[in-house]
Amino acid sequence: MQTHRASQVLLSTAYLGPVQYFSKFLLYDVVWLETEENYQKQTYRSRCNILSPNGVMALTIPVTKDRPKVLTRDLRIDNTLEWQKNHWTSIESAYSSSPFFEFLADDFAPFYERTYRYLLDFTIGLQELVMEYLEVDVAVRRTGEYLKNVGSEIDDWRGGIHPKKRMQQPDPHFKPVAYPQVFTDRYGFVPNLSILDLLFNEGPNAENILRQCVGVDV
Repeated sequence: MQTHRASQVLLSTAYLGPVQYFSKFLLYDVVWLETEENYQKQTYRSRCNILSPNGVMALTIPVTKDRPKVLTRDLRIDNTLEWQKNHWTSIESAYSSSPFFEFLADDFAPFYERTYRYLLDFTIGLQELVMEYLEVDVAVRRTGEYLKNVGSEIDDWRGGIHPKKRMQQPDPHFKPVAYPQVFTDRYGFVPNLSILDLLFNEGPNAENILRQCVGVDV
């Protein structure tokens, strides 16, 4: 597997992003989160994929757009819907029997009980919790303006990690590594699900799996 060249990476924000997304936090010294772009729907910005008893399930946060273009940092959640209750019920159904659910659930559950106005506050709050578990030492910063072209000093992955395969960018720095999942007997190993899947199934070993995915001790 090739080694990276740039020391910084630019990512979109993500709702409990996939394993590939969090592998970037191992490869770079600085991770920039794009908060100044126009929000893009049907992406990981407001969606995550978990493995439910019925297969892969997408959990999508409903948002409110009062104009055609809204910056990610200004996007509000549509709390007229019971999405938090539905998401947590789905997460419990998917992972209650996983090895580390009971150890981690009490930290994740409050995010589905407190009302959040802005999507960014919710997703970055969850990301910070995930980073605590992974114990990855990396500087995470938010963009102050939208950069159309980032140059050679920053690797731009804002649109490269996408739930639709045809939209995904080839990634020489990531190769999924199999680990036991709750429903392996039904579906085999399903790669690149939400980081929740890795954490609930592997616990403290999650960082080690991430390191194997990038193929190098970094």
